[in-house]
Amino acid sequence: MALLSPAVVGMVSIFLAILWMLKDEKDKSRPLLVMALVINLFYGFLLTIVMGREDSFLPWKYDPVLLRVDGSLGISSASIALPLQGAWRIPLAVIYELLLPMMIFWFLIIRETRLRKSLIIAYVAELVVGPMLYAIMPACGPIYAFGAKWLHPPAVGLQAIRLGGMPNAFPSLHVGTAFVFVLFAQGKLWRGISLVFLFGTALATLATGEHYVVDLIPGLAFGCFAASVGFGKFRRALIYLAVVLFWSLATRFESGILVGVPFLVRSMALFTLVLVSWVLFESWRVLDSRIVCAMVAPVE
Repeated sequence: MALLSPAVVGMVSIFLAILWMLKDEKDKSRPLLVMALVINLFYGFLLTIVMGREDSFLPWKYDPVLLRVDGSLGISSASIALPLQGAWRIPLAVIYELLLPMMIFWFLIIRETRLRKSLIIAYVAELVVGPMLYAIMPACGPIYAFGAKWLHPPAVGLQAIRLGGMPNAFPSLHVGTAFVFVLFAQGKLWRGISLVFLFGTALATLATGEHYVVDLIPGLAFGCFAASVGFGKFRRALIYLAVVLFWSLATRFESGILVGVPFLVRSMALFTLVLVSWVLFESWRVLDSRIVCAMVAPVE
């Protein structure tokens, strides 16, 4: 069993990646891929150590608040997850675990050197800022907060509860990363695949009990932030990060208003989704214009 430990698997993956890199030293993309793999593995190891001891720093989780805000949205994670507990649960659980392989795979299909570097920077932005957001609005997810009753959660108040476990619910980094794939996608085929993966990931986060519906909305805005950092559009990145922070702070400190005035939280959700849609089409327009420019550029 020791041979199957995450540490051993990680070391073997790095060793094989280095051999693959040395096999073709002229391919400049291979060192970037190896670096991305090392960063992901190191980050996962470091995050496990740091967040594994988070009980002493963040013992109170706001899962009941997120459950109540879902109610104000008019849709709960349980209502979506319940019909997906049959034959759909296994493939959706697989999709949920595919995020890291997809991050590496998406790097491989990015053909422009500039885009490859931008994608790595977007990944780094997510990995650095994400845990900071978890500290602002710590929550674990329905399956951890309510146990076996998560599909039929009890009535709860607007208060935090003592709960052991890593705060990794709000916002959803799974959805944010899947949306980064969409923003970097080129061509109809890859855009279609990225949208399907995004939709599948959103369902998977709910079907597995890892997230509330409200986690997904700022998760999309967080994906806009990470992609904008990757593209070097830092002013826009700050705007999208401000949207995520507004969600975090409002949900933690003004949850009474969000729950008491459903129109407000629904308006916030609509505004965020409209903003995200605009970012998507703007990103695709810019990528398409780059491709056209590259095709018509004179060969020197």
